[in-house]
Amino acid sequence: MEFEHVPNDPTRKELSPLLKLALELGPLGVFFLFNARGEQIANAFPMLQALGKPIFIATAAFMVAITISLIASLWLTRRLPIMPLVSGAVVLVFGALTLWLHDDLFIKLKPTIVNCLFGTVLLGGLLFGKSLLGYVFDSAFRLTDEGWRKLTFRWGLFFFVLAVLNEIVWRNFSTDFWVNFKVFGIMPITILFTMTQLPLIQRYAISDETGDN
Repeated sequence: MEFEHVPNDPTRKELSPLLKLALELGPLGVFFLFNARGEQIANAFPMLQALGKPIFIATAAFMVAITISLIASLWLTRRLPIMPLVSGAVVLVFGALTLWLHDDLFIKLKPTIVNCLFGTVLLGGLLFGKSLLGYVFDSAFRLTDEGWRKLTFRWGLFFFVLAVLNEIVWRNFSTDFWVNFKVFGIMPITILFTMTQLPLIQRYAISDETGDN
């Protein structure tokens, strides 16, 4: 078993965009579905009633779904994607605490912990001259070293913004609102942020024909 390739590695084996999107967002969809329909699902499968409120049923389903997603990624590519792996590990740890202590605080803290971790790793990597974002996004586009540095810096800050947003929402709104924001709020915000980075990506893109920008 290996982890992500280094940036611009020609031996990298990639999944189709739709399959990759399904593996990454599928567990989140499961989390939303089981939270929204937790009571009906528990009635259909009485053994789940022991878990309690829908948020706990959704947490258990989330843990199962993200484990299946990681196993599928490993089986299809023979490698584990770094960011989903870290996120999945935190889901399993905080999900287990949520179910064990019967307190949804832990699963609500998960996005804050993960985003702060990603932000710290990206910005910390820059201090050591490493643009770690290139290991994640290299399959999508190729940039010069300066381009990867700037994009890594911006994403590092953005992850901290997401952490702050998560803290604001779960501390001031209902659990159902938080779940909806996690599924239908974070993704549009992330897409919008990604779109604002297109000028930078185009400016520092490496031409396939010439090998430089």
